[in-house]
Amino acid sequence: MLMGEVVSTASCRAFRAVLEASGEMLGERTLAERVSWLAAVIRQVAAGVVAGRWNRADLDRLDAGVGLDGRALPAKGWMAVRRLGWGAATPEGVYISDRVRRCAEEEAARALRLALHRRAVLAAITATWPADPGRRTDADWSAVRAALNTAVGGGVSTALIRNRTRQFRTYLDEHGLSPAGQNGQASVVDVVEVEGPPVMAAQVLLAAADRQLITLERASGTGARLRVQLPLCARPATRRDWAWHILPVPLPPQVPADASLRSPTLRVVDGQVRVDLPFTMAVPYAPATGHTVAIGFDWGINTLLVGTVGRLHDGRVEGDGRPLIYDTTTISAKLHRLRGHREALAAKRDHYATLQAGLTPSDAARHPARDAARYREVAALHERADREHARVCARIRHLNNALSWSAARWAVDQATALGASVIYLEDLATLEARGHRRGNAALSGQVRGRVVHAIRHLAAKTGLAVVTVPARGTSKYCPRCGTGTSPLHHTPAPDRLTQRGWKWAHCPHCGLSCDRDQAAAERIVSRGLLAQHHTHTDRATGTRTIRTIVEGNLARARRPRKPTRAARRARHTRTDLHPRPQTRQDRTKTGPTPKRPTRQRPTPERPAELSTTKTVSQVPDRRLVPAPTLAVGQRPAGQAPQANGPTAVRTGLVRDSHQRTGFHHVKATPVLALAEYGSGRHQATPARNA
Repeated sequence: MLMGEVVSTASCRAFRAVLEASGEMLGERTLAERVSWLAAVIRQVAAGVVAGRWNRADLDRLDAGVGLDGRALPAKGWMAVRRLGWGAATPEGVYISDRVRRCAEEEAARALRLALHRRAVLAAITATWPADPGRRTDADWSAVRAALNTAVGGGVSTALIRNRTRQFRTYLDEHGLSPAGQNGQASVVDVVEVEGPPVMAAQVLLAAADRQLITLERASGTGARLRVQLPLCARPATRRDWAWHILPVPLPPQVPADASLRSPTLRVVDGQVRVDLPFTMAVPYAPATGHTVAIGFDWGINTLLVGTVGRLHDGRVEGDGRPLIYDTTTISAKLHRLRGHREALAAKRDHYATLQAGLTPSDAARHPARDAARYREVAALHERADREHARVCARIRHLNNALSWSAARWAVDQATALGASVIYLEDLATLEARGHRRGNAALSGQVRGRVVHAIRHLAAKTGLAVVTVPARGTSKYCPRCGTGTSPLHHTPAPDRLTQRGWKWAHCPHCGLSCDRDQAAAERIVSRGLLAQHHTHTDRATGTRTIRTIVEGNLARARRPRKPTRAARRARHTRTDLHPRPQTRQDRTKTGPTPKRPTRQRPTPERPAELSTTKTVSQVPDRRLVPAPTLAVGQRPAGQAPQANGPTAVRTGLVRDSHQRTGFHHVKATPVLALAEYGSGRHQATPARNA
């Protein structure tokens, strides 16, 4: 089996540190203070490099990819910066080693290379500037996406195109320029003119350092030992102001014992030291083509994911018609309430800031008896609103993160249980929210990007391929009887087919009646399987995308029943004791059929073993015998609990015996392994390239 490597990142927390020279134990507060000093120095140095090179000429030199000596620029950012002669300058009065300068130059190089990407996106948008930027036509969208595919290789979402268009329009209005420019050509505007230098993050990229600044080794199966140089003061003046610190880092359970640890990134969040620890592990290689069983997922509003499984057999796609639903109605309602609360707190915070700006300390000095207390009161209210706003934002981020990983875990488990080798998703770059304002707000609040990232990460660990397909038209036509000839009718419910809605899909030609998202999922899996030979793999990111639409119908193929079900029915009906006669002589009745022994409802005077009359099916009004006693708690009188009844199944991990989803109020299809496909005679139109 071919093997590959996948890179993951675990966020760990460093609780304490040991000063290597003296063995002194440092607490979490002292450690966070020293890490923040190092991050502040690196941030200052990196900001100086970016601000000095934020112009067209320097970005052109970086985009050319050639250094001063004529050689190609290396992949490492700090080496590329030094080869261009853009080395970082040490702040006055501060001593930093060459390895600390490397970390700052690496962060600056990443910011400048990201500016090149934004520059290419802006150039592609301005080159295909539409007649009406507020409302692009289909031809305008096709032109801008084709230009982006040529410039940056695709992967640009519709929201990013709209935001950059709005940014460019604002710049033209402020400077009084015309989109046509001179001689009918588009205005050539660079990203350095539209926006200022980016703000550097307060972090320490230790990936650019070597053993003179950091060493990392695995101490045990559940921990690592990080040895790093940290400053002893905010502005270290000499080499003596730096010292080696040993940080015991506990590893989370998701880091395997055989994983290879890489250089981490240090940052301080809410007074705590966070260690973003990358690690690599071997995983099975997922091929891009050659798939026969796949699972496709469609995005919804409340039903975050709706999927279906399909099989490629004899040039056609077959499905069993079983929908896979991950319903997050309650979670979405919770997120909408939190977003409304966040907006209210933001408005209140801005209002207090306006009042505070009107009550300056100088005014309070002139009127100490009246304005001083009011100024302190408004400042306290502003601080409290800002603190509450930050708490609500953190709550939303935590809920979105938990929801995205829970949905991704469920999707990967469904694919593994159903024997699929590839997962097909809608391409978010071609997915556009249309309709009413409220629906657009609900769609924009989804965590689809995080879900796609989580699915790709978990699928890579299990050897599954994740491919995106174009989303245009997946919910418009019938997946059974053809495309372009039979548009689907969208209705609110299956019993209201004459009304207009969006939840239910009905085909007047073939009679299809199913959930709209399920019909779209069937078209997604059909597009993916039929066009898998057109899969494009990005060399930089490894993401796989299908840009060529190959349409074909999906035929319904029922799965056969399991043999255990027939055997279980035979035990219940006693057909194994009385087999069906096979010959005509055996069918001849030779005598009366013997009556089965019957029993009467037992009573205290007549036990069950003495009851031989006809059975009474009426349920008694009260129990004639006492209810069984339970070990814990009480239960009312009634039927005794049956131990042989069906067991309630909840959706969760395939390897989890408790079947947990992470949210107790999420409704999702259970993860069950089904039988093989049947070989029914179903007609399907041949695939055709669109």
